[in-house]
Amino acid sequence: MNRRAWMLGSVAVAAGAAGAALSWQKTRLTGDSGNQLGPEFWSQRFERPEGGELALESLRSASLLLNFWATWCPPCVEEMPLLDSFYRQHQGAGWQVVGLAIDSPTPVREFLARRPVGFPIGLAGLAGTDLSRTLGNANGSLPFTVVVGSDGRVIERKLGALSPADLARWAASGGA
Repeated sequence: MNRRAWMLGSVAVAAGAAGAALSWQKTRLTGDSGNQLGPEFWSQRFERPEGGELALESLRSASLLLNFWATWCPPCVEEMPLLDSFYRQHQGAGWQVVGLAIDSPTPVREFLARRPVGFPIGLAGLAGTDLSRTLGNANGSLPFTVVVGSDGRVIERKLGALSPADLARWAASGGA
């Protein structure tokens, strides 16, 4: 076997292994159906900017709007007041909103000091990009939002900035 064939074979094996690993990770987080979030997802914990810990398990029975964002992402920053308004209007109806910051802790803390929000923020860092990929964000782009029903099933995924129409549609569905 010549060197070129060996190199191409090695690359093919590595790509296959990476694909299998991503598929395995996605199955662990989302369960067998791909839409039902599994125990691996709910066991995740994130440091909060103000201190303490955000445990996803504590949100398990609520309709959940999970938003991946960063302070350096203009559409992410623009939609924060919209998300905060949605949270304040619908938390009494069983909705939870969580922002997972794909960012360093200091810029997130500085941002939230200037523009506070009422919903919980978790400091996900670069690991949050991997989590968003397992939830369907193939490119790891931001903003990325996942809507989860109170039964733990992924209802919708949206890559890109949210609109008031998106939020109104989700609110009307009741997270079901």
